[in-house]
Amino acid sequence: MVIFFGVFFLVYGLINAYIILHAWQAIPAGSALRAPLLVLAIMLALSFIAGRVMERLWPSSISTGLIWVGSLWLGAMLYFFLAVVVFDLVRLVNHFLPFFPEAMTRAYGVWKFRVALVTVGAVVLLLGAGYLNARTPRVRELTFPVAKTMEGGQSMTIVAASDIHLGTIIGRERLRSLVDQINSLAPDVVLLPGDIVDEDLAPVVRENLGETLREIRARYGVFAITGNHEYIGGAEAACRYLAEHGIVMLRDSLAHLPNGVVIAGREDLSGRQFGGLQRKPLKELLAGIDTSRPVILLDHQPFHLAEGAENGVDVQLSGHTHHGQLWPLNYITRAVYEVSWGYLRKGGTHIYVSCGVGTWGPPVRLGNRPEILHITLRSQGDLLH
Repeated sequence: MVIFFGVFFLVYGLINAYIILHAWQAIPAGSALRAPLLVLAIMLALSFIAGRVMERLWPSSISTGLIWVGSLWLGAMLYFFLAVVVFDLVRLVNHFLPFFPEAMTRAYGVWKFRVALVTVGAVVLLLGAGYLNARTPRVRELTFPVAKTMEGGQSMTIVAASDIHLGTIIGRERLRSLVDQINSLAPDVVLLPGDIVDEDLAPVVRENLGETLREIRARYGVFAITGNHEYIGGAEAACRYLAEHGIVMLRDSLAHLPNGVVIAGREDLSGRQFGGLQRKPLKELLAGIDTSRPVILLDHQPFHLAEGAENGVDVQLSGHTHHGQLWPLNYITRAVYEVSWGYLRKGGTHIYVSCGVGTWGPPVRLGNRPEILHITLRSQGDLLH
């Protein structure tokens, strides 16, 4: 954990220094704007970290405000950084192969300031669009046929919502809307594949979000697993709170539904990193189950996807990636994961990696839209149609 946060703060500090240096250079020398904008930029860069620390020590409207400002700055920081890198590359090319028009060269300082203003305006518009997008999840319809049988019917309705990230940013209003959407789909079972809670449990408790979670209606109940963010904030406390509010936590354990369907929930991979916990091998977890019944696997991080097919899993649901959340970070998640977002079939296993319904850090999504999964699981009888 020390190494993780040490690297994070180092990279975060260097990126902010790079942006602030270029912002300083873009403001004309001697301008009265330089000093106050420098102070503002430093405050923005520190606001997220200060808000998170204060939230743990002294939660208040001040810590909430700092987290909101800092979270928006995280999104702005990405796009300012990309813009500055592009500008530096253009200047480098111009140094060796001059192509700037003479008018720009003569008044270079003025042009730098104009470009800076346009960049700020573009980033603000991007964040605004991404904020609205993040608040309007869509329902994605999926049908998974399985060559196994269920009791009491040929199909089952599943609603899944991964990566909610309940906390300061995703609070009562957003959760209320999510619960209403879930209930409107009349699910037989609701599945939450990890990262239900953001790092700190305190704002979840303070806003009594557990009581809103308790209002989820499903015939067979609500089942969830841990994600990396439960571990970052303290998995034991988060799982205890969720269990106290009607969520069945599957921690390397199984749930047998009345219709014969088995739900297997794996402990998150980060349990070893943050809690020293070695999770069960999937083969051990599934040992002894009735293989004539459908098996649904919940595994937060979509690594080692072939394991499910090798162990008779019919459906695997994962999340974690957010599909990068902010373009162009999706190119990184595509390189890291076999599936960053969407459907994959491996053998007899249907795999779906959701981009999630909430956000971490910036309350912004660009390049993908948050989603709630509405899944119809059809048994062998329906395969004939």
